[in-house]
Amino acid sequence: MNPRDKRPGDRRSFPQPGRPGAAVWYVLGFLLLMALAQTWFLAPAGRQISYSEFKAAVRAGQIAEVVISEQTVRGAYKSEVNGSRNFNTARIEDPKLLEELDATGVRYTGEFVSRWLPEVIGWVIPIVLLFALWSFFVRRMGGAEGGVMSFARSKHRVFAEDDVKVSFADVAGVDEAEQELKEIVEFLQNPKKYTALGGRIPKGVLLVGPPGTGKTLLARAVAGEAKVPFFSLSGSEFVEMFVGVGAARVRDLFSQAEQKAPCIIFIDELDALGRARVQSPMGSHEEREQTLNQLLAEMDGFDSRKAIIIMAATNRPEVLDPALLRPGRFDRQVLVDKPDVKGREEVLRIHTRQVKLAQGVDLKVVAARTAGFAGADLANLVNEAALLAARKDKGAVEMADFDEAIDRLIAGLEKKRVMSRKEREIVAYHESGHAIVATLIPGMDPVHKISIVQRGFGALGYTMQLPLEDRYLMQRRDLLNQLAVLLGGRTAEEIALGEISTGAQNDLLRATDIARAMVTEWGMSDALGAINYDGHKRSKFLDIAIGPERGAYAEDTARLIDAEVKRIMTEAHAEARRILTEHPDMLEAVTRRLLEQEVMEGNELRAILGVPSAAAEPSSEKTPLPPGLS
Repeated sequence: MNPRDKRPGDRRSFPQPGRPGAAVWYVLGFLLLMALAQTWFLAPAGRQISYSEFKAAVRAGQIAEVVISEQTVRGAYKSEVNGSRNFNTARIEDPKLLEELDATGVRYTGEFVSRWLPEVIGWVIPIVLLFALWSFFVRRMGGAEGGVMSFARSKHRVFAEDDVKVSFADVAGVDEAEQELKEIVEFLQNPKKYTALGGRIPKGVLLVGPPGTGKTLLARAVAGEAKVPFFSLSGSEFVEMFVGVGAARVRDLFSQAEQKAPCIIFIDELDALGRARVQSPMGSHEEREQTLNQLLAEMDGFDSRKAIIIMAATNRPEVLDPALLRPGRFDRQVLVDKPDVKGREEVLRIHTRQVKLAQGVDLKVVAARTAGFAGADLANLVNEAALLAARKDKGAVEMADFDEAIDRLIAGLEKKRVMSRKEREIVAYHESGHAIVATLIPGMDPVHKISIVQRGFGALGYTMQLPLEDRYLMQRRDLLNQLAVLLGGRTAEEIALGEISTGAQNDLLRATDIARAMVTEWGMSDALGAINYDGHKRSKFLDIAIGPERGAYAEDTARLIDAEVKRIMTEAHAEARRILTEHPDMLEAVTRRLLEQEVMEGNELRAILGVPSAAAEPSSEKTPLPPGLS
């Protein structure tokens, strides 16, 4: 059973659709009993005969007595007929019946039969059924399942103090955010410590960060640590098609929260509700704006002494209305970022608590090979590794299962399709070019694995690089080297085969984006200077452009930008060509080895090239996706 607090507005307290209520079963049982009573207790006694048979028995003098009612005639024979002394028949309008009875000396009497049962069945029962159906639909219309009468009721889910089983022990890799939120927990447990000094705890805490980093988990951990009720809902659940419903739901939510104080209100995906208000030529979304205005008003009207904390989560803080972020509302913003290598190891230890690991599994190595993974990605990785081990009927999850799961998540599902010899050779030269350029350029991240096995959506191969240290900035030389690596595959095809293929589409796209960003965003062009020409305002955590498609610059500047991008790409291509031209034997050796075994580890590559192995295991941060064929 889902642990939820039973109160008005809780979905669990209402009957599920499609299941008849208890009242319906009671009515059906009553009708069955009435039918049985009519059949067994109120039915006329004796053998049923036809009216003509009854008249013949009268004329023959076989009838001793009869009782005549409005609808039936029942009586007794003078002696048994066909094994029965009594009989009954339906009455037919017969004016001469009494004369015949008198003529044959039959005793007869009249009888008045009460018709209460047919009246009940014909009138009372339908009325009762109609009333029961009307009551049922009224309750459903006013229930919390979204009926017509319940639009104004908040659709939140309430978790009582003992229902939230999550604590900070279940959270890892976000130490800074956890430290910030511990102050909230302490305030909820002991508010007088702050109010006695005249302090005021922040009313709202906004958790911002990329998807999958554990923002919702952190909010639940705060409630679990503080042992207070937890109100949870999504920002999209406020807005309906009817005007005024969202504002009413906000009022209902805050009204119920005041009754449960101290408590936590958590609004997930706040950007669905709190998007900045703008006046567009086509008109604005009045319902959403009214809901947002009501939320702002409720947050202003809260008494901070009631210990009600409003928490929200979003991965698009740049689109939120500025009124939400001012002091007195969501005045504390906590960044929940992707974990570093140490944090990834801690997250992996949490997710492998219930997983049986083999002796050789080193989570530190797994964490080093998963640069850029968020908490949800690591949870998926552990699950994929466990599924792969179970598929092979293993008794425990081994290191090979984690390696295969990493390849599956980064590069996609391995395909078993057969390629022609010519195409395999093109792919092998292409990936060898990437790997050799990445290895021979000083300061580049070491190559971890090369593969010419088809994976994912159209990827015919990939070259995976993993960094040796945390990197948060890139210099111009680093970007130029990265461009040379991206163009190394296409260059290897030119040198070895004298022809190019369509396999470099993804490499060219990414390389062009980097070169254009160097010119327009990062001011790395001497010809254009330290000016930002990019008109895009990008999301902090999502690769979504929310500004104009092009910056405000003249056509002459646009031509100069294109010329600089072409120059940078040409220089990077020349650098890759120089490296591969100077080492043609290495290109052939790596290519032939790839054609033999399809997958090559980084240490084997460095042994072929005569380059020392990487100084240490990779230990850290986000690296671009491995260059590969599109």
